[in-house]
Amino acid sequence: MNKHVIGIDFGSESGRVVILDAKDGTMVGSHTTKYEHGIMDEVLLPAGVPLNPEWALQQPMDYIKVLTESVPKAIQSAGIIPESIIGIGIDFTSATVLPVDNDLVPLCWNEDYKNEPHAYVKLWKHHAAQDEADIINETAEKLGLDFMKRYGGKSSSEWLVAKVYQVLNEAPHIYKVTDQFVEAADWVVSQLTGKLARSSCCAGYKAFWDPTKGYPPESFFASLDHRLENLTSSKLQGDIHSLGSKAGELTEEAAKQLGLPAGIAVAVGVIDAHAGVPGVGAYHSGQLVMSMGTSICHIVLSEKKHEIEGICGIVQDGIIPGLFAYESGQPAFGDMFAWFVNNVVPYRMYKEAEEKEISIYALLEQYASKLTPGQSGLIALDWWNGNRSVLANSSLKGMILGFTLNTKPEEIYRSLLEAGAFGSRKIIEAYEDGGIEIHEVIACGGIPKQNKLLMQLYADILGREVKVALTDEAAARGAAIYAAVAAGHDAGGYDSIKEAITSMAQLETISFVPNPLNEHMYNTLYEQYLEVHELFGKEKRHIMYG
Repeated sequence: MNKHVIGIDFGSESGRVVILDAKDGTMVGSHTTKYEHGIMDEVLLPAGVPLNPEWALQQPMDYIKVLTESVPKAIQSAGIIPESIIGIGIDFTSATVLPVDNDLVPLCWNEDYKNEPHAYVKLWKHHAAQDEADIINETAEKLGLDFMKRYGGKSSSEWLVAKVYQVLNEAPHIYKVTDQFVEAADWVVSQLTGKLARSSCCAGYKAFWDPTKGYPPESFFASLDHRLENLTSSKLQGDIHSLGSKAGELTEEAAKQLGLPAGIAVAVGVIDAHAGVPGVGAYHSGQLVMSMGTSICHIVLSEKKHEIEGICGIVQDGIIPGLFAYESGQPAFGDMFAWFVNNVVPYRMYKEAEEKEISIYALLEQYASKLTPGQSGLIALDWWNGNRSVLANSSLKGMILGFTLNTKPEEIYRSLLEAGAFGSRKIIEAYEDGGIEIHEVIACGGIPKQNKLLMQLYADILGREVKVALTDEAAARGAAIYAAVAAGHDAGGYDSIKEAITSMAQLETISFVPNPLNEHMYNTLYEQYLEVHELFGKEKRHIMYG
């Protein structure tokens, strides 16, 4: 009997389940469940409580529905027997954080707190904790603590500690009754295994934890606020486990809900973009993987440890054993294009797309492909959801310069595509300026496979070959690879991550190489982008805080 593993990718708006053959990684089944409550960024549902700007909440019941609905349907679509499943892996957006009681029950499920926004999940792109992030950064710099060097000198409002600190400041009663603050990845794993096993990936990149030094000293947290002094030993308590290790086994109760046998190995959770690295077969020093979706995460593997300006984090063994894994990113990518399509594109273009029986994105690509570099005269800043790297400032806002009465929708669209590539080039240059060698650039996700113009722009603007992984569901595949390692060789899996990657990853790619004429023009346009980047990102950044 062939053995199979399950990978479950919890994205920003839906959860995707894939089932892979453990021997060669062939995908045999899949299913997607959209979150019923979506992203609550204006009103808390169903209470109707209005939310302040920069909030982004979710209902953890939606995650449970992914498990109970998509897992059985994926098994059904695969046409396999449940007894062939040997492992389950979870990847999740991060830092996506929820407060729980001492039974790991989310506080928002408690009748007393169902109308309290701070009792809900704070999604990764909840940016309302920027004030707390600023205090964290200022305090770390004042005290001269070196742990912040692992994060490019600044932390983000997206990360766990800032979000926890916001709860303490704005809803101290919620903070008080919270037994633990947990990453959503770790919480979902706990629902499968009946116990909490914190992920080294989530803790290392989003909660200041280091595999050799642990968390920063409690005196640091006390310097932020005396009420935070025991944060790591109380509300962040629990053992931290490395990727590929077994968090536990599927409980009888969870097994009944998912239609699986009890006792299946459940892997330690992993951040979604980070799971995409093994998912596309990357495990060598010098490889950069761009996971491109609602946001972009730029992850570089390296044998060397360097201090890099504005990175999101560096964790030893953070993804692949024996290598340092660096993370940077852009918090608005697909979201930026969706904003444009939903709010700016004129009706006539929607009508034309309908007549041609193509998507509005495909129509925009057709029009934008006819333009030459610089033809529109537009330069855009890719800060529609703040800047994660290298400025690490979520208060920054997006901008487009150079409008005229003749500006066309496709010109605006192309300027946004170019802005995404310019922002990625800035991040890659920061890596290389810091001493990191990059030999290969791999893009993964649905957007790169669907938008050839975008990827050609990336090649032209980066001035290097960009490979697009044709792997379906790279993050879920990576989670499944970790599940195969958690299961182990004796069960039909693997005893090392590298062995699992070489057997299960799908390495097929298509390549985009720079067009020399476009590359030359984009070098000039990139210099203009940098001028605007420095002016509004550093010198006049207060203008962008409106």
